[in-house]
Amino acid sequence: MDARLIAWGRRVKRISGPPPLWLFSDPARMPDLLAVVRALPPGLCGPGLCGIVFRHDSAPDRATLGAALAALCRARKITLVVAGDTRLAAALHAGVHLRGGQRHGFLPLSRHVLITASAHNQAQLHRAKRAGAKIVFISPVFPTASHPGAPVLGIYGFQTLARRAGRAKPFALGGIEGNTIRRLGDSCAGCGAIEAYLTSNT
Repeated sequence: MDARLIAWGRRVKRISGPPPLWLFSDPARMPDLLAVVRALPPGLCGPGLCGIVFRHDSAPDRATLGAALAALCRARKITLVVAGDTRLAAALHAGVHLRGGQRHGFLPLSRHVLITASAHNQAQLHRAKRAGAKIVFISPVFPTASHPGAPVLGIYGFQTLARRAGRAKPFALGGIEGNTIRRLGDSCAGCGAIEAYLTSNT
């Protein structure tokens, strides 16, 4: 785990509010997701510091994996949201992550359920806000291995969307690590990452 990113997360963490640091699960790079979560350093785990977006959609045993992940998150005091599956989220007593702010076909959500969303443009940001997202992951901010060669928002693009987030907290996603996160300034309330959680930078 990138220690510089942990330090940044501790600096921006508020007493109340959602965790500032989020791990996005990736089936290709995390074939053993539970091992990745167990390996997270103690300095990252704790009330209100870290969250996980569970995206192992194609796992044949997704419900079983989700149940094991939820138990591990409770033990390590990590917040959990499930991407694109409100039924599974409810079964796991977890929050919900809306891809592109889309909420179609989902069960009604309690106002106590944490809703996060991704947004790549203004239209998706608007949908996420209407869906009640508390966190919007604006992406991709920087070049990322997840989508090699894809257009990126850059610092200006991120800050432009962040200013339009309203009550939702603007989080950065895409190419995020300890150095790049600092380039976004005070407009960035938190971040999501993949590779930064798999490195051993100190």
